Amino acid sequence: MEPVSTFQLIAYIIYVVLVAGTILIVISENRNPIRTLSWVVVLILLPVIGLILFSFFGQDTRKMKHISLKYYKRVKKKGFESLILDKNIRILPEYSTLISLLERSSDAFVLQGSKIEVITSGKRKFEALMEDLENAKHHIHIEYFIFNNDGTGKKIKEILMRKAVEGVEVRFLYDNVANWMVPTKFYNEMKQTGVQVSSFMKVSFRKFRSKINYRNHRKIVVIDGNIGYTGGMNIADDYAINPNWRDTHLRITGNGVHGLQSNFLIDWYSSGEQFIEDKQYFPHCQKYTSNLMQVATGSPVNPWRNLLQATSHIVMGAKKYLYIQTPYFLPTDSLFQALQTAALGGVDIRLMVSQKSDSAYVDPAAHSYYGDLLRSGMRIYEYQDKFIHSKTMVADNSISVIGSANMDFRSFESNFEINCYIYDPEIAVINKNIFLEDLKNCKEILLSEWLKRSKWKKFIESVMRLFSPLM
Repeated sequence: MEPVSTFQLIAYIIYVVLVAGTILIVISENRNPIRTLSWVVVLILLPVIGLILFSFFGQDTRKMKHISLKYYKRVKKKGFESLILDKNIRILPEYSTLISLLERSSDAFVLQGSKIEVITSGKRKFEALMEDLENAKHHIHIEYFIFNNDGTGKKIKEILMRKAVEGVEVRFLYDNVANWMVPTKFYNEMKQTGVQVSSFMKVSFRKFRSKINYRNHRKIVVIDGNIGYTGGMNIADDYAINPNWRDTHLRITGNGVHGLQSNFLIDWYSSGEQFIEDKQYFPHCQKYTSNLMQVATGSPVNPWRNLLQATSHIVMGAKKYLYIQTPYFLPTDSLFQALQTAALGGVDIRLMVSQKSDSAYVDPAAHSYYGDLLRSGMRIYEYQDKFIHSKTMVADNSISVIGSANMDFRSFESNFEINCYIYDPEIAVINKNIFLEDLKNCKEILLSEWLKRSKWKKFIESVMRLFSPLM
């Protein structure tokens, strides 16, 4: 055996000091213990690579001032001022604690009277969206995690450019990292016609480490302050024409759009663009129904894990049933316990996921949770032949949740997300029936069969579960 050189010894000592120092930083930040242990395992078992991964994806930036608090409060007040003062809004007792939670943790004020269409077809979503864009008179605000340079993206882009030439204000916001493959020419062509284009938390080399892990996963469209879209569908052919893709989106008309508008304007300003607070972006809207809605956003800069809190509240508050659709199922420990507790308490808890998602390393980690959940009485269904990208919940013919947040660590802790919480029996029944219709394309996982998996498969699942907080 050759003797270790002085250089090798020094390099080894430096590396050990760096790893030990990083582990101490992780522990001292008082993070979720499971997430802390996951990073410790990565740092110890993956020499060099572990440090690189932590440098890019492990830093906690919740205290970074991405958004002006003064602006945040001003735009919220401007958008909701008349609605907050509406004394005629009646909140039923069964909704009051969740509504209070979202108001206090998310500034998600109650919006009444929206007309809501639940869309489960990409064809329907894009036909309606393009028609609404064509009819825009004053402004179009559009924000997407993914806006591809494919057939669907080009069609929407052409409408935006044409409307800008007609004099409509068009503001276009996209996630910088998710759209790295889109050529600069794509955006420059829009700018040349008058479209105002900005990227959310643009990643330069200097800011690469601190920003790459925190992505804008929101999907928002606001047209003339009266029509809005949000949900799971991005702008891409997969969502529009892929027969193997199943997703859910919302078309909102009326006061609920003000919730989308205020959050778009906050994101627009936080991207380094103009401060906007004019009343014309929050026009008076007709009340079409008596339903109530809250539009809540989650982000890594929020001191509360508010979307996780709201999800756990709904799980623990369900009395009869709770149906969940999510493309990725990696629950935090608190949510995992809440689901087991509700199922053991006799609530009909059902989870629908894809038989095979688009992420090979997420699936085995998700599978590691199934056994305990099935034992508690929860029912799990795998959608066959299609990738289900819907992010929905419906409980007790009462509360519906549709938005951009997956049921995983990344959506609850790292991404900028947006969800609509709808308090309306009619909409809840619609969502329940959609879930039941989807069951026709699913296979239920039975505990007796699930336990027959090979020991090797169970081992792989257990190993991948260690890294689930980092996925």
